[in-house]
Amino acid sequence: KLDLLTAKVMFNQQFPEDTFIDNPKFMQLMGISAKTAQSWRHNGVVSYSQIGSKIYYRLSDIRRLLDRYHVKSTFEE
Repeated sequence: KLDLLTAKVMFNQQFPEDTFIDNPKFMQLMGISAKTAQSWRHNGVVSYSQIGSKIYYRLSDIRRLLDRYHVKSTFEE
C-alpha cells in the first residue's frame, strides 16, 4: 500500500488536478485516434473546453473518465 500511495503522490506532483492538456496530448495519453476523441466529446464521454479550434481536457476529467470505466480485479480488497 505504501508503494501505491507513493506512486499516487508522485503522479499528483507531476500532473496537478487543474492542469489542462491539449487534444494531441490527450489522444497520445489515451492511445486513441482523432476520430475517437471527437466521438467521445460528441457523445459526452469526456468533458472538454474549446477555444476557437483548440480543444483542452482537464486532467481531473480524464481521471474521472477512467474511474467511471474502472473494472476492479477479483483480487482487490
